[in-house]
Amino acid sequence: MAQAFHLAHDLAIDVQERLLERNRIFEDFFAEQSRPLAEACREMSDRFLRGGRLLAFGRGPYATDAQHVSVEFVHPIIVGKRALPALDLSLLFRPWLEAIVQPDDIVMGFGPPEGDAEVSDALSAAHNRGTMTFELPGRGGSYSLQSPHQNPFIHQELMEILYHTLWETVHVFFEHRELGYDVGDSGFLYPFLGEEKQNMDDIVEDVAASIRAKAHEDANLRVGVAREESEQIVRTAHAIHQRLIQGGKLIIFGNGGSATDANDFAIDCVHPPSGYRAVPAISLSMEPANLTAIANDVGIELIFLRQIVAHARKEDVAIGISTSGGSRNIVIALEEARKRGLVTVALLGYDGGEILRRGLADFPLVVRSDYIPRIQEVQASTYHILREMLEVLARG
Repeated sequence: MAQAFHLAHDLAIDVQERLLERNRIFEDFFAEQSRPLAEACREMSDRFLRGGRLLAFGRGPYATDAQHVSVEFVHPIIVGKRALPALDLSLLFRPWLEAIVQPDDIVMGFGPPEGDAEVSDALSAAHNRGTMTFELPGRGGSYSLQSPHQNPFIHQELMEILYHTLWETVHVFFEHRELGYDVGDSGFLYPFLGEEKQNMDDIVEDVAASIRAKAHEDANLRVGVAREESEQIVRTAHAIHQRLIQGGKLIIFGNGGSATDANDFAIDCVHPPSGYRAVPAISLSMEPANLTAIANDVGIELIFLRQIVAHARKEDVAIGISTSGGSRNIVIALEEARKRGLVTVALLGYDGGEILRRGLADFPLVVRSDYIPRIQEVQASTYHILREMLEVLARG
């Protein structure tokens, strides 16, 4: 008993250290890149105003970043913000780019920390046609970066913070140019900006400062998770590990940006980094025909429930991702999973919402924030560390 206690304590300390290591890496990166990112967003806003589109793509797990950045721009979470045109072209990105790309477009390619030659070649071809390109990571294009860490999970989390930052910042410049004012109702995103019209160079400096402030806000949330949830992450990993030993699988699901995180988590399980063991997992959010058929025929609230009924076995683990903690289709799916004897896990934001209040998750993991991008960024750290803990436990 004492040995098990000490092992759990040591793993909790390990979880805390992994979270805090991310803070150091991310804050250093955004301190260096805040001005280049602000300048890049300035050009993006010009291109959107001229009718340009954001075209994103990646291969394997990095296709989920393209999914995520597309939904952020098309379906803005802030009431009153304009939907901006964005597409995920990952399924067949080179032919699709050749067929539809226009000079005013913005083309964004995602890859692993060491880069992806096929992605870089496609970006180079697009750049030659006059587009603005983001090589993430790489050395070419209009904006590029070298990954500050070779851990693919840390790299992907950095990418998520980066494209959330792009989305937030583009709206600042977009509204400044379009309306002749600065940020209006977006002021809460960037507290350094006032309400009077400003010189554009001043806007760039103020936005760069706010990008650094957002990275610091993100870091504070990870400190909170390290303090409040590290032991729960370890308990969750143990419970999942026991179900995997019994032959179970992970069934993961979420809506919107959380859908892309569910997809990423599932891919990280079945196609993990080199040296990891594969873990059986599926994402219910990765099934567009099922999702649209169920939503059309019986309603959006049942899109995950119907799939749970089809796929679940009693030794499985159901993992719902909800920034609000109250998404109705997540609630219903977790209710069904509990009836069927599955272990239930929930990655939640705000105060945990209805899912926490009703005890629908055996293992709730809460990021206590009321701003969705920051919640999702820290949730990405949470499920990646959970994946790392599964590997630690598998090795004994």
